[in-house]
Amino acid sequence: MSSLHKLTVLGAGVLGGQIAWHSAFKGKTVVVYDITADALDRCRATHEQYAEIYLSEVGANEVEIAATRQRLSFTTDLAEAVGEADLVIEAVPEVPDIKADVYRKMSGILPAHTLVATNSSTLLPSDFAPDTGRPEQFCALHFGNGIWAMNFAEVMAHSGTARETLTQVTEFAIEIGMVPIPVLKEQNGYVVNSWFVPLLNAAQTLVTNGIARPEDVDRTFMIGGRTIGPLGLMDMVGMKTSYDVLAHWGNELGDAQMTANAAYIKERFLDKGLYGVPTNEGYYVYPDPAYARPGFLDLPDISVVPHLVSLLSPR
Repeated sequence: MSSLHKLTVLGAGVLGGQIAWHSAFKGKTVVVYDITADALDRCRATHEQYAEIYLSEVGANEVEIAATRQRLSFTTDLAEAVGEADLVIEAVPEVPDIKADVYRKMSGILPAHTLVATNSSTLLPSDFAPDTGRPEQFCALHFGNGIWAMNFAEVMAHSGTARETLTQVTEFAIEIGMVPIPVLKEQNGYVVNSWFVPLLNAAQTLVTNGIARPEDVDRTFMIGGRTIGPLGLMDMVGMKTSYDVLAHWGNELGDAQMTANAAYIKERFLDKGLYGVPTNEGYYVYPDPAYARPGFLDLPDISVVPHLVSLLSPR
C-alpha cells in the first residue's frame, strides 16, 4: 500500500477535475488548485455532474457521494494547495512553458517527501524533471478521459526517477482503481496518445480539408459497434486540449496540415467560446449529441439521395 494519502491536483480542467473527483471517491484527501476562482467554480459544477454519473453508472450511493465531497477542497493559493501533499499531479494545459513555470514556482514550497507526477498527454517527464527540483521524485502518470470507465493510468519514468517513486505512484494508481500501464521507455504520446492523437488529427484533416462532414467521419468509425467517433471524442477531450496538442506538435514537427487543423479548431470553436463537452457544444451539442440519438447509424431513406448527390456535385 502506498503512503500517498493527500493528493493535490494542479489544474481544474476536464481531466484534472476527473482525477480529483475520482481520487476523492476512492478515499484520498484531495486539494484542487487553479489560478482563477472561475476555473474552480466550473470544476465544482462539473463535480456535481460526476456525482450523478457515479450514482447512475458506477454504482455509488448517496453516502459515498457525500463522503467524496467532504474529501475535496479548492484553492487558488499554490502554497496552500501543496503544503501538505504526499503527491502532486500536474494537469495544467498541454503547453511546455506553462508546465515548466508551474514546476519552478512549486519547487521551493513542496514538503521534502512529496512526489510529483505529470498527467501530460504528449510531453515527456524528462522535459520538466530539472524544473521540479526533485527529479528522482518525479514521473508521469497519465489518465484517460472518462476516468470512471477508462480506468487505466500510464506510468512513465525518466532516467532519474527513483524506483521507490515508481513503486509508490503505481500503488497509488491501483488504490484508486486504475489498471497501471507501464510505458517501458520515454515516448511522446505514451501508449494511448501514440495512436489516439493521430486518429484525431486524421479525422480533423478530413473536416479541415472539406473531404467529409464531421458526422460522416464519426459514422465510418462507429458503424460496427463503437459508441462514439473521433470528433465526438475530440469534444470529450476538450477543444482547448485538442488545439494545444495539434498546435504544439504541428510547430515541433513542421507539419503544415496539423497546424492547419489547430487553426481550424481555434477559428471554428475556441474563438466562439465553444470548448466541447465543458461548454456543452463543440462538434455536437450536449447533453444530447446527435451521435447518441437513435437513428444516427440507420440506413437512410432513399429520399435523401438528392441531398447527398448535391454534396458530391462539382461546385
